[in-house]
Amino acid sequence: MEEKGKQDEKINKYSCACALVASMISIIFGYETGVMSGAMIFIKDDLKINDTQIQVLAGIINFCALLGALVAGRTSDYIGRRYTICLASSIFLLGSLLMGFSPNYAILLTGRCVAGIGVGFALVIAPVYSAEISATNTRGVLASLPEICISLGILSGYISNYFFGKLPLDIGWRVMFCIAAIPSVVLALAILIMPESPRWLVMRGHLKDAKQVLLKVSNNKEEAESRLHDIKLAVGIDPNCNEDVVTFKQDTRGQGVWKELLLRPTPPVRWVLIAAIGIHFFEHATGIEAVVLYSPRIFNKAGVTSKDKLLLATIGVGVTKFIFITASTFFIDKAGRRKLLLTSVGGMIVALLGLGFALTIVHQSHDQNVVWALWLSIATCYLYLMFFNMGLGPVTWVYSSEIFPQKLRAQGAAIGVAVNRATNATVSMTFLSLINAITIGGAFFLFAGMSVLAWIFFFFFLPETKGRSLEEMEQVFTRGRKSRDADVELQKTGKDGARVM
Repeated sequence: MEEKGKQDEKINKYSCACALVASMISIIFGYETGVMSGAMIFIKDDLKINDTQIQVLAGIINFCALLGALVAGRTSDYIGRRYTICLASSIFLLGSLLMGFSPNYAILLTGRCVAGIGVGFALVIAPVYSAEISATNTRGVLASLPEICISLGILSGYISNYFFGKLPLDIGWRVMFCIAAIPSVVLALAILIMPESPRWLVMRGHLKDAKQVLLKVSNNKEEAESRLHDIKLAVGIDPNCNEDVVTFKQDTRGQGVWKELLLRPTPPVRWVLIAAIGIHFFEHATGIEAVVLYSPRIFNKAGVTSKDKLLLATIGVGVTKFIFITASTFFIDKAGRRKLLLTSVGGMIVALLGLGFALTIVHQSHDQNVVWALWLSIATCYLYLMFFNMGLGPVTWVYSSEIFPQKLRAQGAAIGVAVNRATNATVSMTFLSLINAITIGGAFFLFAGMSVLAWIFFFFFLPETKGRSLEEMEQVFTRGRKSRDADVELQKTGKDGARVM
């Protein structure tokens, strides 16, 4: 029994490979975010644009991502998770080429909008596919891979800034954007060897195909049959049905989902929706986009003036983000989502207060030499990134991709991503105006206040989901006796994540 338990806890290599390939789309998105941070310095000088135009250029990708996210949920329900990833990579390819070859600001903005639609698709489909392909006890690791890939992409963007920034002014930033076309083509080809999500296949009635995929992504036949049993039950198919193909009386391509989510949600679904919207809102309302996108400006305010040093300091931001988000992946299934969230946001509050204090001292000192405040600004900036990426960053995407019921998952995740992108756009497009209005120190005090609200929200509204199968999430979000009884039965079975029958 002990040997079998250890075998079940292993990460299936095939499911890991599938999640890694799907997560490549997140590398492209991360690169687009990171590269803009440094490219803005060169674009402003080359195209002679002002701060308002820079803010629009930085933030418009998120408004377009909002539209992409809302379309992606229904699209993935209709054509499948795999081909939706292929579509997203094609959109990224077009956007990258438009930005790279843009002769003026208008074409550059158009390319940024096209890339934004690809971002919306990527942010919805990569976590959903990774969650649906993985087993319960490894879902946290595999579903957080997209966030790790985003961090890797951001770091790649920062490195690209540093090296291509040495090229002539009118060429360097264009090359930075064109580079993103390469992984887009690679992903479009790699997607052809990936299997479809077994849960989507069951939703479409393709039981034989779903079983074949589950046999590949599970560690043994018993685990595959157990997972198939739970998925059948969740979508309303008799668990004992052994037919290869099942025809549903009702359409299973995502129709009517918006009504179930927004107009007539059950109490558990309403709670799930509030939790998903809340965690996506607070991920960006606590200031991460200000640090990632405008880190050169922050370091400039802290006294780093040379372009080379600014870009090197920004690479440090990418390295910090990547290291800690990768480290958190190994704890998310052991420590649990809730514990990581509360610890992460608590640390962010302390770091943001320190960053706001240090930048306020620097701002008020004018020509005085306050080296300690400069170093404190940089140290607390990195500390903030450390805490964000050990919890709130990866948990947001794992949590929101796993809590919705099967039928509502893709479009429910799309609503969360839409809120995420709207909040991201608001922060990225108003940050420069905000620091002009209340100073850069005041802006980070504001983000500290939002982090306090986030901690309170997570404490009261986000239950732990560690060890629960995707088909059990409605039990987790049901208050009262039914939820407690389910917990007792789960403990009695001794099966981590198995459905209680």
